[in-house]
Amino acid sequence: MRNCRRALIAGVAVLGLTLSGGCALLDEGVAGAGEEPGERIAIAFPDWPGGQANAAVAAYVLETELGVGVDRLPVDQARAWDGLNDGTVQAVLEDWGGLPEKTELYVRQKRSVVDAGDLGITGHIGWFVPKRFSDAHPEVLDWENLNDFAEDFNGELLQADAAYATFDAAIIEELGLDLTPVAAGSESALVENITRASADGTPLLTYWWQPHWLNAEVEMAEIKLPRYTLGCQSDPETVACAYPDLAPRKYLNAAFAQTETPAAEFLRAFRWTTDDQNEVARLIEAEGLSPMAAAERWVTENPEAVEQWLPETQD
Repeated sequence: MRNCRRALIAGVAVLGLTLSGGCALLDEGVAGAGEEPGERIAIAFPDWPGGQANAAVAAYVLETELGVGVDRLPVDQARAWDGLNDGTVQAVLEDWGGLPEKTELYVRQKRSVVDAGDLGITGHIGWFVPKRFSDAHPEVLDWENLNDFAEDFNGELLQADAAYATFDAAIIEELGLDLTPVAAGSESALVENITRASADGTPLLTYWWQPHWLNAEVEMAEIKLPRYTLGCQSDPETVACAYPDLAPRKYLNAAFAQTETPAAEFLRAFRWTTDDQNEVARLIEAEGLSPMAAAERWVTENPEAVEQWLPETQD
């Protein structure tokens, strides 16, 4: 999902949280690019289910197919980038462009981090209401009518964790809406609110995104936000009236990438679909499997996909 993803350019936010314990894990140190190839690498492990799905599946394949030890580090987005720079992290597998200043510094200026290609999924963020509610009130899907429904929504645009940086406040101000962004407290709490409102058909206006496993179980309808207004045109770098679709990217520590080890080759090749990620995330969040157990199940059931990621020299 975060600096607004402000820039997200502005936007696809969902992510970049601060997790307790991440700093300690980074400070312990892990094998860097200068050690024996294939011994051990570190992958940033975010706390949103989709990000965990990526890291877990990659780690499981590295460990079971390539014999590479993997440290899964729970770090926020900023520390993950700093770790890529100093070599304490070898891979970030889902970056939404929320910290463009880090990309500029480490990829373009210092060249200590390299772009390893897109992840394969398409990310989208927007404002949504339960489909049952929009079926009863189709006019709600036009943003120009949102103020007519402000009381129904208690004047709130529901979000997930307060730590998620979004562009919603700027959009609300730009469009002159009688709404206030309110954090549900966590992604799980937001999921609970959406599930309950969808089942009851009660009013709910929420910030929501794809990919997410819940989209296969709950029907939502998206509000049509304008792509541009006068403010967007005058300051396109910081003002957005709708979140653009983005393709999250992978990044590797440059020294590690240059080793051209099987691990580095695999991480460059690792690319899957939105449906794939959603399925593993669903196993984690909805069925309660640990990330590695979910990864094991998916890898076992999808050998052809895994084969496409393995280096050609791999037996």
